[in-house]
Amino acid sequence: MNGAASKLPNYKLKHTLTGHELGAVSVKFSPGGAWLASASADATIKIWDPHAGKLVRTLTGHTKGCSDVAWEQRDKYICSASDDKTLKLWNAVTGECLRTLEGHTNYVVCCNFNPQGNRLVSGSFDETARVWDVREGTCIKVLPAHSDPVTAVDFNRDGTLIVSSSYDGLCRIWDSNSGQCLKTLIDETNPPVSFVRFSPNGRFILTGTLDHKLKLWDFEKSKCVKQYEGHTNEHFCLFAAFITADAKGKWVVCGSEDNSIFLWDLNKKDVGCSCTAALCLHCMCCG
Repeated sequence: MNGAASKLPNYKLKHTLTGHELGAVSVKFSPGGAWLASASADATIKIWDPHAGKLVRTLTGHTKGCSDVAWEQRDKYICSASDDKTLKLWNAVTGECLRTLEGHTNYVVCCNFNPQGNRLVSGSFDETARVWDVREGTCIKVLPAHSDPVTAVDFNRDGTLIVSSSYDGLCRIWDSNSGQCLKTLIDETNPPVSFVRFSPNGRFILTGTLDHKLKLWDFEKSKCVKQYEGHTNEHFCLFAAFITADAKGKWVVCGSEDNSIFLWDLNKKDVGCSCTAALCLHCMCCG
């Protein structure tokens, strides 16, 4: 193995988790890493022990498929977003549904907690983002965000900013308290934006677009500083993430519609690692 390859993370398949009756749409580790939550088109959320590879509990209550799930920082509560136009807040330890949040007028496709855990942001096919008071279960802001469905929402590291993305090709940065739109980012070719999230340090946002690209933006300067290519993405909203705790480096990771998972060096444009075997969707291999 050459020197460059030896620096790549050597991820291997550990468990295959089965139990959903329809596709799993969103899968999220809890912030502490002890649990894994999956949201499915079968209208359930399942909580797993990722270390043992075992199902812990199944959360039921939605009447239509679930599109997203999010954890709050203490690993105790989760939120689910559903095609039944609602979000639900759950006690992840007991499985109890604590609140049902109503207000969106179309499918709810994404959600995220702020770092403090007292606010929640959601995005919907009704073209709005909503900010919710978690304790009261009430909507405190409606952001008339976009002219097409909202595909992803995220808070920055201190909870003062929200970012939203949409099929209208725009990303918008919002003041989470006032609801004011502070900045709009648009690519020159204006492809539909299928995913967005803040970087861990809060200085950048990562976007995924339906033209097979990920882009890292310095949003203060409205400037794209890196572009990552190699994966296939033209139909679905694929999640992407930052890996910053790996001893071998910092990475951007994203799924691909050709049944692969791709990694890129966060500071370089070239692909770091990919698995191209059609039956290895959830593994990563280094050559």
